[in-house]
Formats: sequence, structure tokens, C-alpha cells
Amino acid sequence: MTKFKSEFLRVLHERGFIHQTSDDNGLDELFATETVTAYIGFDPTASSLHVGSLIQIMMLHWLEKTGHRAVALMGGGTGMVGDPSFKDEARKLMTPETIEANIDGIKQVFSNYLSFGDGPKQSLMLNNAEWLMPLNYLEFLRDVGQHFSINRMLSFDSVKQRLDREQSLSFLEFNYMILQAYDFVELNRRYGVRLQMGGSDQWGNIVNGIDLGHRLGTPQLYALTSPLLTTSSGVKMGKSLNGAIWLNADLLSAYDFWQYWRNTEDADVERFLKLYTTLPLDEISRLTSGDINEAKKRLATEVTAMIRGRTAAEEAAETARATFETGAIDLSLPTATVTHAELANGLGILAALVTAGLAGSNGEARRHIQSGAVRVNDAVIEDDKLSIGDNALLPEGVIKLSVGRKRHALIKPV
Repeated sequence: MTKFKSEFLRVLHERGFIHQTSDDNGLDELFATETVTAYIGFDPTASSLHVGSLIQIMMLHWLEKTGHRAVALMGGGTGMVGDPSFKDEARKLMTPETIEANIDGIKQVFSNYLSFGDGPKQSLMLNNAEWLMPLNYLEFLRDVGQHFSINRMLSFDSVKQRLDREQSLSFLEFNYMILQAYDFVELNRRYGVRLQMGGSDQWGNIVNGIDLGHRLGTPQLYALTSPLLTTSSGVKMGKSLNGAIWLNADLLSAYDFWQYWRNTEDADVERFLKLYTTLPLDEISRLTSGDINEAKKRLATEVTAMIRGRTAAEEAAETARATFETGAIDLSLPTATVTHAELANGLGILAALVTAGLAGSNGEARRHIQSGAVRVNDAVIEDDKLSIGDNALLPEGVIKLSVGRKRHALIKPV
């Protein structure tokens, strides 16, 4: 279906969010006639989500913006098990304390995209530990487990891939899809949720919830999935050469976050402007029909503004301009500190690159040097045994390190 009458589905379709729905017409009719409550679940596997989750957050943002109610569901209960979908091995089990700390970290981002409150159209943040932790196991097996066919569960791609590769799938993990299906039913009973959204890898789990709801007497439930995104060169969203692109400010500076989007491949700019910003489609068309580098800067600024604030985004853009276009030393570049004693005794170039966050290990730093990518104060470095001392300090009291043309950081003695 390409023509939706409901604003929410029309926006999602026009901007490229929809991969699959369980019933185009039924879902469109629901959104056109009712205020719909829909949810997406987020696993608390780390203290922050990364860019790979941003498409889901944007779907909730558009849900609220078009007059419906969004639910961000934290997996405090299911996090005790871990989602085995398309994983090569079992997730490491987390303690309740770790899960709670991770949820506290993840929550930081959502208030930039959703307006939480008790009103009929205000968003909710929930935790499935609320109903999963008190469950009576025998009653759950009898009332819910009876509706799941092992034969059908074994047919799901996420399970088949593990078994075909003869990789262990524990009974604990096998329960995850039952718990996620039960989440959908409980959310309907408690909050009137009618739709679950997620990435396309969650299709089987979501459909399980629809089927369980049908067997347990809920109204008709629906599924909507988004495409699993990679860049044009095949890199998974949320990853970079320097590690995960975290959403939380304490794990990644606004400048580095801005730079990630500034470095978008040409072929991805229009798609990413549609998915990750709220700019009107006609403005996106105008931007991408002009100077592609200016469009990338606008993409970087708009995405950063939504998550870190307009001031931080504009400061990051100005830092980049000063660094790349004028060659000036901008003191708002990411800065790592060392002691005066460390610098006086000589700071190894490998350690300096790791300390500055420009390499994840000495080995990676050495490879950067061998490829001719490393510069200290804009001078190319060829010796991986170089020792940096006080004499490298610029008049501003810092040392500028670079890897390639677009990654820069400062070392500052304190």
C-alpha cells in the first residue's frame, strides 16, 4: 500500500521508515479513526543506546507529533534473559543492579524526542519488570506457554541461524520470544497498546505477540517494522572505525557526534535527512539538489540539535569550520588531559593517540602511523616510537593530534 490516509503512516512512508506491516489497511484505518498507543522495546544492554537505535526513537517521535501516544518500553525484565535474535552466542547475563543503572543511562536521551506525562496523548516510559518480575512460573507456563508451538518457534530465522551453525541456544534465551509476546498483551491490557514497532529483525517476535493476543482475547494487535539500516558502503548504523556512536553525551562529545553525521556518504544524505531530522521534505529536496557538503553539514547540525541541543550543535559546527576551513586551533575540540610530569618525561605517540580517543589500542595507533594518517600539530608522523614532550606545546598550551583529515583532538597538560 503506498497511499495512506492517516497522517502517521503517511509520514513514515514518505520518509522511508516502513519495511513491513501486519495489515496496511487495518492499521491505516485504526490511525485514521482513533488515538493509537504504540510501543517499541529497548534492551538495557549498555548505559546508552547508540545511533542504530535512533530510527526507532524517531518513529516514536513522529507517533507523538502526529497526535498519538508513544510508549518507550525499557526491558528491565527481559534484560534478565537477553534477546538471542540473530546473535552468534548467548548474551552475558546482567545483574539487576547493572540493568537498573543501564536503564537510568538510556532514559537521558528520550526527553529530547518525547513529551512524557499522564495526558491521553503524552508519551509513557515503562519497564516490563513491572509485570514480568512478579510472574508465577507455573501459572505462566499453563496460561501463556500452552499457546506457543516449539515447531513454529524453531522455524524463525533468528533461531534457525543459530541452530544451522550448531551454536548453542539456551532454554533461557528460548523464553525471550515468549516474554516479548507477553509484553504486547500486558501493554494492551494495562495501557491500550495496539501496535508494536521495531526493526525488521523483530518481526517474528512481534507477530508472536499478535498471535498470543488473539488467543488471549485482546482486540486486534498490529506490527510495523523499519528497515535494518546500513550505509551505502555496507557499514551497520551506529558503528565507526573508532567504536560505537553513543547517544549519551557522557560517552561521546557533541563534536564527535556532529562529525559522524558530517562524514555521511554522499549517497546516504537524502535518506538520512528524511529519517533522522524533521526538516520538511521540500527543504530536504532543495538541500540535496545543491552542494552536497552543505547538505551534510545541515544533516549533522539538525541531528545533533535534536539530541544535544541547538547550542551544542552550532558550537560543534563552528569548531569544525574553524578547524577544517581556517586551519585554526579550536580549543573546543575533544580534549584529553595528561600531567605536566608525563609530558616532561615524554609521552609516546601511541599512548597519546589512545589517550586522545583517536585509536582504540596501541596496535590500531601503530597502523594509523604506518598508513601516514597521523599528524602532530599538522606535521605527518612516520615514527611509531616518537616521544612527545613540552616542546610540542602550541602557544594555546595544547598539542593537536590528527588521524586523517577529519578526526582531531587536543592533548592538554594539567
